[in-house]
Amino acid sequence: MDHKHIRNEQLSVFTIENVKEGSRWLWAHCLALYVISSCACILLYFEYKSVTKMRLAYIAASRSQINHFTVLVRAIPWSREGSYSVRVAKFFTDYYSSSYLSHQMIYKSGAMQKLMTDAEKIYNVLKSNTVEQHYGSRLLRCGFCGGTSTSFKILSPEPENVRTTSLHDGPDLGKKECGAALVFFRTRYAALVASEALQQPNPMTWVTDLAPEPSDIYWSNLYVPYRIFWIRKIAILVAFILFVTFFLIPVVFTQSLVHLDKLEKVFPFIKGITERKFMKQLITGYLPSVILMIFLSIVPPIMMVFSTLEGSISRSGRKRSSCIKVLYFIIWNVFFANILTEAAIDHYQVSIMKLGDPKTIPNQLAKAVPSTATFFVTYVLTSGWASLSFELIQPFPLLCNSFYRFILRNKDDTSYGSYTFPYHTEVPRVLLFGLLGFTCSVLAPLILPFLLVYFFLAYLVYRNQILDVYVTRYQSGGLYWPIIHNTTIFSLVLTQIISLGVFGIKHSPIASSFTIPLIICTLLFNEYCRQRFHPIFKKTPSKTIIDMDREDEHSGRMEEIHHQLLSAYCQIKSESKSSGKSLELNCPETEVNDKETGDISRPEDPEAPVNTSAQPP
Repeated sequence: MDHKHIRNEQLSVFTIENVKEGSRWLWAHCLALYVISSCACILLYFEYKSVTKMRLAYIAASRSQINHFTVLVRAIPWSREGSYSVRVAKFFTDYYSSSYLSHQMIYKSGAMQKLMTDAEKIYNVLKSNTVEQHYGSRLLRCGFCGGTSTSFKILSPEPENVRTTSLHDGPDLGKKECGAALVFFRTRYAALVASEALQQPNPMTWVTDLAPEPSDIYWSNLYVPYRIFWIRKIAILVAFILFVTFFLIPVVFTQSLVHLDKLEKVFPFIKGITERKFMKQLITGYLPSVILMIFLSIVPPIMMVFSTLEGSISRSGRKRSSCIKVLYFIIWNVFFANILTEAAIDHYQVSIMKLGDPKTIPNQLAKAVPSTATFFVTYVLTSGWASLSFELIQPFPLLCNSFYRFILRNKDDTSYGSYTFPYHTEVPRVLLFGLLGFTCSVLAPLILPFLLVYFFLAYLVYRNQILDVYVTRYQSGGLYWPIIHNTTIFSLVLTQIISLGVFGIKHSPIASSFTIPLIICTLLFNEYCRQRFHPIFKKTPSKTIIDMDREDEHSGRMEEIHHQLLSAYCQIKSESKSSGKSLELNCPETEVNDKETGDISRPEDPEAPVNTSAQPP
């Protein structure tokens, strides 16, 4: 009733700042906090249970996956008595004689892999020039040099001759071996036991892990010696902290634009800019969010480089690690850094005599969260709604497609490549908006309608993109869900702690005392979910694996799987799209145990797209 002209008021009217100290309406905020926390925990429980069932069903249904029989061994100790291959064969024959099938060494062929990939791309570009183009009009010019299409002469491809040359022929085969190998076992359970067990008293040697899928394995990190990965992790941690610290500069700059009226008291020369109402609304409204969104666009590629240097053995693991880093980064720089900057700007206006008062800093921090509601609303509009539009339009692939078609004159659609869903950019963005929704739901609920529209549109957009646009080359088995669950619990607890502080500042001790049990119950709920569901996402149930082995042995399919194991993993694999033939140019010969003989059959194409409509996220 005190605000008769709402249209002339600021958005702080719709926040908890408008509630007076000791007001009875603080009970409504406390009750809303209980309702929101209870509903969130109930939905989290049922969703965790549902995703767990889907993961178990995914493991039980993946009978054709070769990686369940394969163990990646790294840090193989060198011996003068023989090569790495001899050491691997001797070790697993001695200690796993009944279950060891064969092994395949990892070779230093990273540069050769790149050359083969580049050669295939050039071949696809050249073969797209048809016979009509070759003998066509000379007026058709090249996009760069201006030459006619007859400047290129297309040679007849002979992929059969390529397979006759091996990259590892010669007496120096042992010199190209790395201290890593893929070891194949006769049963899934034997591979699971070998991957979980400590092979030597020295944990830095004979390190074993379950191998990723053939299309998921990241070969480049297998060449790097295992003993230097811990140094890399420390260096990446230091680099990550420095990068987060450096990024505070644009965050402080963008947040200072929101509070031009406060900066005018410190810097009087900016009053001339803010005299025009249109310029002031543009600078304080949309410009900070746009600038921050532009700076944040460089974060995912840098985090992907950090995750690669850490030594992930799979592409899905690298993307999942990058997702966690991006999530930490944006939560700190978008949420906490903006709140702390808001508190610092307000605190600068406090008189010097009050700086020593211990109540000053908590009061400023409690006021900063509702005060940043305006910035977060515009951030949802610019980064949320706009990102969904960009996701539908796909401007970067569209530009690349236009560059290939009209500048390079490449008409072959198969050479443009395909894209996998960018989990490391989209999952952190969605979780950040969830964090903003939880923290502002009790303190500044005006943001909720904008978030509701965002999540409704995001469901439609992401569902369409995952099912119809992006190509799924490998599965992660729902391993992103624990990240989502933990972040949601963190958002809930953070909301409750901030509300506890606000109730204390508003002199409502009863509401504050009722918030403490809610925090404890939320933490206990998270611990229950961690004990009940999370182990299934870390380890594979042995009962499921043993049942799969028994069924395959009774049906006689186990022998066929053993034949597929011997040719499933190839470091250099080139697909000839014109002839439909698979050129396996660097498949080292696999040393088979004497107990297993037979012809080698070709496995299924691991690069084939997989329909994920019924798979866990």
